[in-house]
Amino acid sequence: MDPIQKISLQETVGGKTLCLQTGTIAKQAGGSVTVHLGETVVLSVATASWTPKDADFVPLTSDYRERTYAAGRIPGGFFKRENRPREKEILSSRLIDRPIRPLFPSGWNFETMVQSIVLSTDSQSDADVVAINGASAAIMLSDIPWNGPVGAVRIVRRNGAFVLFPTFEEREDAELELVVAGKKGALLMVEGSGHEVGEDVFAQALETASQAIDKLCDLQLRLVKESEASGRKVAKREPSKFEHPAAVVAHVKPKAQQALNAALHAKLDKAGLDERVDALKETLKKEVEEFARTKPEFADGVKHVSAIIEDVLYDESRRVCLEDRVRPDGRRFDEIRPITIQTPVFARLHGSVLFTRGQTQAFVSATLGSPGDMQVMDVLEGEYKERFMLHYNFPGFSVGEVRPERGPGRREIGHGALARRSLVPLLPPEEEFPYTIRLVSDIFESNGSSSMASVCGGSLALFDAGVPMKSACAGIAMGLVLEGDKYAILTDIAGVEDHNGDMDFKVAGTTLGITGFQMDMKIEGLSIKIMKEALEQAKKARLFILDKMNAALDKPRPELSTYAPRLMRIQIPQDKIGALIGPGGKNIRRLTETYGVEVEVEEDGSVFIAGTDADACEQAKAEVEALSQEAEVGKIYKGRVVSIKEFGAFVEIFPGREGLLHISQIDKTRVARVEDVLKEGDQVEVKVLEVDEGGKIRLSRKAVLYPGSETADAGRPPRRVANGDGGHRHRR
Repeated sequence: MDPIQKISLQETVGGKTLCLQTGTIAKQAGGSVTVHLGETVVLSVATASWTPKDADFVPLTSDYRERTYAAGRIPGGFFKRENRPREKEILSSRLIDRPIRPLFPSGWNFETMVQSIVLSTDSQSDADVVAINGASAAIMLSDIPWNGPVGAVRIVRRNGAFVLFPTFEEREDAELELVVAGKKGALLMVEGSGHEVGEDVFAQALETASQAIDKLCDLQLRLVKESEASGRKVAKREPSKFEHPAAVVAHVKPKAQQALNAALHAKLDKAGLDERVDALKETLKKEVEEFARTKPEFADGVKHVSAIIEDVLYDESRRVCLEDRVRPDGRRFDEIRPITIQTPVFARLHGSVLFTRGQTQAFVSATLGSPGDMQVMDVLEGEYKERFMLHYNFPGFSVGEVRPERGPGRREIGHGALARRSLVPLLPPEEEFPYTIRLVSDIFESNGSSSMASVCGGSLALFDAGVPMKSACAGIAMGLVLEGDKYAILTDIAGVEDHNGDMDFKVAGTTLGITGFQMDMKIEGLSIKIMKEALEQAKKARLFILDKMNAALDKPRPELSTYAPRLMRIQIPQDKIGALIGPGGKNIRRLTETYGVEVEVEEDGSVFIAGTDADACEQAKAEVEALSQEAEVGKIYKGRVVSIKEFGAFVEIFPGREGLLHISQIDKTRVARVEDVLKEGDQVEVKVLEVDEGGKIRLSRKAVLYPGSETADAGRPPRRVANGDGGHRHRR
C-alpha cells in the first residue's frame, strides 16, 4: 500500500514491518505520526499548552481511543457513536503513559496531551503497543522537551520460540506474553503474564525484546532527521526553572535533615512517620512566618516549607537506604512484613478471605454464578463473553482520607487487571468448571502494594469457594533505590519507599513460576542485570508468602459453599434446542417454575442448569437429558397426556416428543370415550409400538397393563355413518 504521508520510514523487527509516517496529517498538532503494522494504523499526536500550570508534577494526559469504523463496525447500543472509554482503552492509555512519563524533565509544568486514535485494524495485530511507539515519535517531532525516544514491543513465547508483535491467534496458546518498553539499553516498563514461567525464560524474553526496542528507537531518530531535512525543524521548549527562596532553604533544610534522619532511623510505621513529618512542617512554618515579619528574604516563605521538607525527605530516605543500609521501618532489605490470614470470613459468601500484610489489608470475596452472569466485553474486534472478573476497589478510608466513591478510576482498573492477569492461568478449564467467577478486592488499609495483596487474597478466596485451581498464587512488590553505581533492591516496599524509590516492580506466581508481572520505572531505565537480581529476590519472597498461605488453606475446599449455586452442564443435539425451549419459551419456564432452577441454552447445544437445591437440579437435568433421547420400539416410558382427541390421546414421553396412544390401545376392554379413562395432565406408562419413517410414534398403554395384548383388537365402538334420509345406520 502506498504511504499516506509524505515522509515514510520502516523497520523490520522479528519478521514484522513497522512503518512510521509524518508530514501530511494533523499538521497543527505539536507532533503527529501514523504508525502502521500490517493494516493496523494508529494516529498519534502530542500537544502542549502555552500556559504553565501551578503544579509540582508533570501535567500529562495519555489518551487511547479505538474508532469502531477501524474494524468496519457500527457501535452497539442506543447511541451509535463512541462514548466513554472502554476498559481496553483505559488500560491501553495507562500502557502508553507509564513509559513516557519518567522522561519529561523536572520543571515541565505545561499541560501535555498525548492522543492515539486507531484508524484501521486488520484484526490480527493489537494496536496498543503500536500506539506506544507512535506516542514516542509524536513527542520527538514536537516542541515538547523530552528525553526519548521510547520503543515498545509485545513478545510471546510459544512452542519454545519467541515471537515479536504476535497476532491474536499466536497469543492464545502462548506460555508467556509481555509488553516491554524502554530506551536504548534500558527498560522502562514491563507488563504481562505467563503460565508458571521460570525466571530464566522471563529474562531471555526481556533480552530479546530489548534488542528490538533499540531498532525501533533508531527508527524514530531517523524519522526526526527526515522531518527536519524536509523543512520542519522544531525547537524544543525550555522547562520552567523553579527555585525556593535561598534564605528559606538555608533555614529549613538543615533542621529538616536532622529531624528526618532521626525519624527514618526510628523504625516507625506509616502513621508514626507521617506524624513526625507533619509536626516538623508545622514547627518550621511557624518559624519562617515569624522571620517574615522582620526579614524581607523570608516573605511568602511559608508556602515553600512543605515542598522543601518533601525534597529533603526524598533525598534523606534514599541516602539512609544506600549508605546506612536502613529502611524506615527497620526491616532488612529482603524482609517481608508480618502476614495474617483469616478465611473464611463470612459463611454466607461463596468464598472470602481477609489478607493482611503489614499495614496493607485486602478483603477479597469470591462469587460463583451461571454462564448467564458472564460479562459481555465490547472491543474493537467485536464482542465476547468474559467468564472471570476481578474488581478492585480503593476507598479513601484505606489511607485515612475523606473521599467519596465515584466509580473506578484508571488506577483501580489497572490494579484489578494486574491481579486478574496473575490468576487467570491457574483457573480450571471451562469444560471442567463452567461457573462464572467474580472476585472483588476491597482495600481496607493501604501502605504498600494492595494489588499484590489482591492476588494473594484472590487465590485464597478461590480456594475457599472450592474452585479447583491448579495451584496457589502469591504476589510481591519490589522496589529499587539507584544512585550511580550504588543500588538497593527492596522486598515488600511500603508507601514511602514506593514514593521515594526508582522502581515499582510487581511479580506474582506459584512455586513453579511467574504468572503475572508489572514493572514501572521513575528514572530513565533499568539494566537487565539489576532486573535479573530483582527477579531472584522476588522469587524467594513469593515462596515465603506461599508457605504462609498454605498454612492457612493449602488446597481448594472439596465442596462448594452451601450457598453457592449447583451448576450442571448437559450437551444436547442442536436440532433439539427448539424442542427444549418450547413455543415462546414454554418448556424453559415450566422447568424454572417446577424445580426453582435457572436454565440457559447455548447455540452449540450446551444446556446449563443452576440452582441452590441439588436434588431439584438433578430432576431438571433428567428432564433435559430425556429430550435428547430417541424413542425406542419396545421400550416403556412414563409420559404425560398433553391432549385428547376422539380417536385417542397424545402422550409426551419426554420433553418435546409426543406419540399417539390410539383409543384401541388404551385398555384391553373396549373404551367408548378417551375421557372415560384419561384426562390432560395424567401421568401414564406407555410402550412404543412403532416409529415410522416420518418420526411419528405409535404408543400402547394396553401393552403395559397386559403384556402381549397390543396385537388384539379391543373392540372399539361401531362407527356411525349417515344415511340418505338424515338418520343414521350402523355399519360393522
